[in-house]
Amino acid sequence: MDELAKLDLCAQAALVKAGQVTAEELLEGAIRRSEKTNPQLNAIIRPLHEEARREARGADKSSVFAGAPFLVKDLYCHMAGVPTTGASEITRDFVPDHDSELMRRYRKAGLSTFGKTNLCEFGTLGTTEPKLFGATRNPWDISRSSGGSSGGAGAAVAAGIIPAAHGGDGAGSIRIPASCCGLFGLKPSRGRITLGPDLGDSTGGIVNEHVLSVSVRDSAALLDATRGTLAGDPYTAPIPEFSYIDVLRSKPRRLRIAVTTTSLLDTYVDPECAKATIETARLCESLGHEVVEANPQLNGDTYRTYYKRFWAMTATRAITALARSRNVRPESLASGVESFNQYLYSVGSKVTAADYLIDLNWFHGVGRTIANFLGDFDLWLTPTLGSPPPLLGHFDADIHGGEEVMERFLQFLSFTTFANMAGLPSMSVPMYWTPAGLPVGTQFTGRFNDEETLFQLAAQLEEARPWSGRRPLVHATA
Repeated sequence: MDELAKLDLCAQAALVKAGQVTAEELLEGAIRRSEKTNPQLNAIIRPLHEEARREARGADKSSVFAGAPFLVKDLYCHMAGVPTTGASEITRDFVPDHDSELMRRYRKAGLSTFGKTNLCEFGTLGTTEPKLFGATRNPWDISRSSGGSSGGAGAAVAAGIIPAAHGGDGAGSIRIPASCCGLFGLKPSRGRITLGPDLGDSTGGIVNEHVLSVSVRDSAALLDATRGTLAGDPYTAPIPEFSYIDVLRSKPRRLRIAVTTTSLLDTYVDPECAKATIETARLCESLGHEVVEANPQLNGDTYRTYYKRFWAMTATRAITALARSRNVRPESLASGVESFNQYLYSVGSKVTAADYLIDLNWFHGVGRTIANFLGDFDLWLTPTLGSPPPLLGHFDADIHGGEEVMERFLQFLSFTTFANMAGLPSMSVPMYWTPAGLPVGTQFTGRFNDEETLFQLAAQLEEARPWSGRRPLVHATA
């Protein structure tokens, strides 16, 4: 089972198809690994072992993943009859009566989902420390954050429980835990994967769902299996005529890459994050790519001001929608959420509809600025985050207050939010570890609808400087 744990999803599925192992054996191995490591990490907050055993027994060997084990985040990706809590006390009893379309596609691809992973309340912070479930700890250093909001997924994959897990990304929530946990994490283009049938838009089109993974090819294969919209979706990305798995067979052409190591928001960037970016830039040059120091021209002060108002609408929308469904006043629910989301609601509830639309239009302008910038470059290389994984409690609004935590949020996420606001594909690649042994990701952002270039470069970097053999202190095979 330790040997199976070293394989990615594609390799595990290949063994099932070849008759060398059964889907049930793969699942039982993943369950045992979770039982070994999860008590230390708190990555999985709702085991679904019996449900997964039924799926594994009935797995179709001809499906893409042939019954391989999987985990989904406890937000957006609904499973019929299973609570979707969003890690909040006020929604802990919400049980959807249907699968989301993404969940349906995961099932069709042959994945056996044996649990749901932890996140911060409503997914509004770059860490995973909800009061409802408790903090998820980083396998590389259990005193530190695994990132967020998909921190449970990041910790589970980094600890070797499974090789890939579902996540969602509204401000970096796939790329943040990918950086903190030493994984590959891709946020697709806006509209690449439907949020239906329950959501068309989640606050200005910023939310995208996909996975965190050990291997690049798992991410590509999972995007092949889940891409596409539903009728009536407000955003669509053109479906390419090729598969992402197929494009990995080709090296990328010589790319022109812009590199930026300083924050466009005038926030602090830890020297280790800048160093990781510079080393990745040098590796890209050694692989034959052209790297140029450049950045899009944005007004950082205005971005910060508008973004604080805009981000407040995430919690405000969630609380207000829930209040409407229960026919109660939003204020009565806001008092029951965590301190940071109370702060966001206090800001967002004062934003008028006109303010929101004006701000959203300004961010559309930011998207055009970045898109025009990428007209001269194939990719934009930056640090993923402003610092290595912070200590647990760094984002605790009970201690620091909501306004201070929002400032810390902007410093930590000073590079990730641009791709969400512009709808662009963006990935964090694990190319660097600090002298203290903490992973630090580097981020590449691409043109809309060009995941192909990101995947090809990621596969080239993975081959040039493999990361899959690295093991954190807490690992299932240790």
